[in-house]
Amino acid sequence: MSEYKPTIGLEIHAELKTNTKMFCGCLNDPEEKHPNVNVCPICLAHPGTLPVINRQAVEAVIKLGYAVGGIIPKTSHFDRKSYFYPDLPKGYQISQYENPLVEGGSLLGVRIKRVHLEEDTGRLIHSSPSTGSGRPASLVDFNRAGIPLMELVTEPDIKNAEQAVKFAKELQLILRYLGISDADMEKGQMRVEANISVSDSGDMGVKVEVKNINSFKAVKDAIDYEINRQKQVIEAGDPEGSRQGGTYGAGKIIQETRGWDDVKRITKSQRTKESAHDYRYFPEPDLPPLEFSDAVLEKIKLELPELPEAKRIRFMKEFGFNREQAETIIADRFAAQYFESAVSELLEFQPELTPFSLLYNYFTSDLWGLMAQKGIGFGDLKIPPEHLAHLVSLIADETFSSRMAKDVLAKMFDSGLDPEAIIKESGLTQMGDEEDLTAIIEEVIKENLPAVEDVKKGKQNAVQFLIGQAMKKSKGRAKPEAVKKLLDRHIKTL
Repeated sequence: MSEYKPTIGLEIHAELKTNTKMFCGCLNDPEEKHPNVNVCPICLAHPGTLPVINRQAVEAVIKLGYAVGGIIPKTSHFDRKSYFYPDLPKGYQISQYENPLVEGGSLLGVRIKRVHLEEDTGRLIHSSPSTGSGRPASLVDFNRAGIPLMELVTEPDIKNAEQAVKFAKELQLILRYLGISDADMEKGQMRVEANISVSDSGDMGVKVEVKNINSFKAVKDAIDYEINRQKQVIEAGDPEGSRQGGTYGAGKIIQETRGWDDVKRITKSQRTKESAHDYRYFPEPDLPPLEFSDAVLEKIKLELPELPEAKRIRFMKEFGFNREQAETIIADRFAAQYFESAVSELLEFQPELTPFSLLYNYFTSDLWGLMAQKGIGFGDLKIPPEHLAHLVSLIADETFSSRMAKDVLAKMFDSGLDPEAIIKESGLTQMGDEEDLTAIIEEVIKENLPAVEDVKKGKQNAVQFLIGQAMKKSKGRAKPEAVKKLLDRHIKTL
């Protein structure tokens, strides 16, 4: 088989978190379960209605433009994109074509062509006799119609599926850090379409657009499948691959739109690909052009938070983390905020030598483990950052052992109390009195004489066993170092 070069570009849509829809005052609530509740004559395209531009949505896209290093033109306007589909009430979509809000920019080395703003469509719900309707039907829910929708288009710089997934994940993270979209792919708030071509020459091949990609795994699988399918078609050595969709002959790729079948894990032909002139774009006559002053743009730019990559680098530099550790924290902006608040408090408790790694371990392992068990997020967490920092400080000072710390953290998780309050309430102080420890050591030796003999023979496993038995008897309150020291001393006298 010849050496083929894949070329991939992405088109990524994200629903924006605004109070109202793009061109009317209806509530923007993607969680609404009852159909056709958040609708009005404007988003249902009743005759005589006029749209009004949502300023919050415009500013959100401009923020993203600055975040990816794009150019924000001083003027922009909306266009009508004409096509007919049952979930599009006007028979056209208000979008942007010639003058998008953002031009250029880059992310992870991939050039961005444009970012523009448009309105979302409604949602089709298909029923069948088995659902109780008596006959097959397609129903339309217009709650989603008119929700502000951002579309980002990359240049064809992506070379493989892994790079595409990495780009999409980073964009999702930026959208969340900016607070302009939850970008949840499972809920349809972020949708990825991939334009894929394969060529064995220096030129790009024929572009095929793949839609209906609803997860990062599907992004990878769909791109990998389509690359392999196109290779097989070009080689004309796979009859199934060459006939799939029934729209072309062996060895010939045509420009078309294909859908990803998440069950069969294949792409299926949907229709031949439209060109821009098929949509008959023209400026939207019911909306005025947008003009931005320097003062307005500067104000929006100043509202940008610290972005994910800058935070990764800072965490590595300030806390001594490797990239993987930094990534673990910053992958959730609420986790990053909580962790930084805990760090600030920890600096108060441990100004000389701050145990960042200890805080990281208890935060990502023990605390996240408890949160996962209960299925809660940081918004519902009872433990404030200062209490977690206090706990870590007490561990660093050897006020109590790591075993005790886990018990204290569990009580903090349920009550929200400070660790010292729990220690006082439960009597969970570290056992440091040698007399108390001696009594425990003598019991352990008496009950485990075979293990004591093994220790005399130099078997280290036996030492750890005896330490474990002593820690168990002390209910985790003894210091392991003190236990080992006393064990050594008592066994030498036997």
